[in-house]
Amino acid sequence: MKNSRRKFLQSVGLLAAGMVIPISAFGFETSKKLKVVLVGTGVRGISFWGKRLVEHYSDILEFVGLCDINPGRLEFGRKHIGVHCPTFSDFEKMVRETGPDLIIVTTKDSTHHEFIIKGLGMGCDVLTEKPLTTDENKCQAIIDAERKSGKKLIVGFNYRWSPYNTKIKELLAGNSIGKITSVDFHWYLNTYHGASYFRRWHGLKNEGGSLWVHKATHHFDLLNWWIDSEPSEVFAYGDLEHYGANGPFRGDKCRTCQHRSECDYFWDITKDNHMMRLYVDHEKYDGYIRDNCLFRDEIDIYDKMSAQVKYKNNVVLNYSLTTYSPFEGWRVAFNGTEGRLEAWLDIPYQRGETLDQSEMHALEMDQSGEDDKNQEPVIVHRLWKDFETVKVPMERGGHGGGDMRLQDKMFKNPDIPDPYGRAAGLRDGVMSVLIGIAARKSIETGLPIAIKDLTDLEPGETRG
Repeated sequence: MKNSRRKFLQSVGLLAAGMVIPISAFGFETSKKLKVVLVGTGVRGISFWGKRLVEHYSDILEFVGLCDINPGRLEFGRKHIGVHCPTFSDFEKMVRETGPDLIIVTTKDSTHHEFIIKGLGMGCDVLTEKPLTTDENKCQAIIDAERKSGKKLIVGFNYRWSPYNTKIKELLAGNSIGKITSVDFHWYLNTYHGASYFRRWHGLKNEGGSLWVHKATHHFDLLNWWIDSEPSEVFAYGDLEHYGANGPFRGDKCRTCQHRSECDYFWDITKDNHMMRLYVDHEKYDGYIRDNCLFRDEIDIYDKMSAQVKYKNNVVLNYSLTTYSPFEGWRVAFNGTEGRLEAWLDIPYQRGETLDQSEMHALEMDQSGEDDKNQEPVIVHRLWKDFETVKVPMERGGHGGGDMRLQDKMFKNPDIPDPYGRAAGLRDGVMSVLIGIAARKSIETGLPIAIKDLTDLEPGETRG
């Protein structure tokens, strides 16, 4: 127990600051379990940061409190996680009464800053789901709060930890194509997963910051890490021309819609027992509708997005995000002074197979670890030479195996050196989210946006 808990406490510093902080810096009794509280009992909170922690790491941690504004969902979440801790609607009361060592924030994106800042100010280390926050003012407030508190903030970037993405990093860092000069990165959300964002609160800029922030922060963090530099300027285009008011008809919500027989996007939530019990059964408390019409007039985020990002080391990135693709997957290509590296995942015709697009996201989010393992290619093509195909063993579930590896690093193996620098702290969270914030501001103003003008963090030629 002592050794396990000591390692976890060290890992808070490791993940947040890229180094190991001695146990003496925390002032905790090493003979007791780490006390954890969770605020936000939606699907990500109660599964990945709730149930999975209890199932895999209960020897070194215990949940001492759960918090949510929806009492019905809160109680369901407690049972789903499998704990008997007290529940709270008042976050500060929970922290005062339970005295946690670590606060996990999995609330709506626009409220992340509220709980991060309060948690740090009340003397706790904080782990937040991505994205860090939704605008530059909240970013700066979080930066100021961490500096003032002396505590640490961890951002849960799991994509870095998948074997496939790690292999790309290894090849680039190993100078396989020389110095990187430019990058093309294109992400395709299919008509099942992509549409789901427009049903939920994510469809409103003031709730999720648009998909430039909520979704693309994953991609921008990967790119910052792969390129090993920080962004300096962003210019972007974007529009809403498929979902929202562009739809041929609209209804109240899918399960009661009169157009269900003619709508290609109809989703029958009543066939998903977990979603019914987690969301529909508790709509009466806060009015949150999980199967909202994705053609409702209030939607104001973009459904097509394209940006050009210049990095401090002079790399130029071309990025796009499509939200209504017939398939879900992505492509990336790195041009270098000595060659080109290409990688992709889940492009169906690349493998000559047909994937069930309706189950793609469910498979990615699965935490059971029971999916079939396979190999995926990375192409390295050096100038004046034949290309090389590098086969990468990987799995699909848990975000390509990244979820498990991120948590294992935190809870089991913080002392093992990581040559790939996958630790993500506040600065990483800020730099990833600022690209999306800058892209949104560029669309609104028609101008390129300098990253240095958004917060007091000066972008560096080398990441971090």
